[in-house]
Amino acid sequence: MIPRRKRRHKFSVRKFYRINQYIQAKEVRVVDETGKQIGVMPIFEATQRAKKEGKDLVEVSPKAQPPVAKIIDFKKFKYLESKKEREEKKGRKPGELKEVQFTPFIAQNDFNTRLKKVKEFLQEGSKVKIRIRFKGRQITKREFGYKLIERILIELDQLAKKEAEPRFQGREIYLIVSPQRSKPEGEKDEKKDEN
Repeated sequence: MIPRRKRRHKFSVRKFYRINQYIQAKEVRVVDETGKQIGVMPIFEATQRAKKEGKDLVEVSPKAQPPVAKIIDFKKFKYLESKKEREEKKGRKPGELKEVQFTPFIAQNDFNTRLKKVKEFLQEGSKVKIRIRFKGRQITKREFGYKLIERILIELDQLAKKEAEPRFQGREIYLIVSPQRSKPEGEKDEKKDEN
């Protein structure tokens, strides 16, 4: 009998918000759509105020004392939250540390492919950890690893700057490079005009 593979389910974690009559606190700190504080009031009064405005009372910070609730249309609130999450994800990308691995005796085509990847990461605004991994007896030829790092740095001359000198650790040499800030075009033009 063949053992059945266990299925792995991917669950997306969604935030749960209590609204209107489902808020369990006796009193809440109420804020309006813009985040302006209205004040602390009993839950009944807060829900009545939201109904009067034709909106919902959404508990945004349940652990605060007293919990914070916002008077806003719930659909609009969910839309704004998802928009904020998307922007946070976008904002996280630049500055992330990416990693590209080389070997000391890498073929030219492989070198070009990996170097292209490094350049892409740098153009996205990410830092890149360049690892040169030694296998077996290659460890006796460390100088080839350092030569390869020099070659990479020459290729990345205009795009990146090294954060520190290359380090040897375990069976690899690694170096972290960060994107080089290009000067605004106006500055270059001014220097040309001076000459």
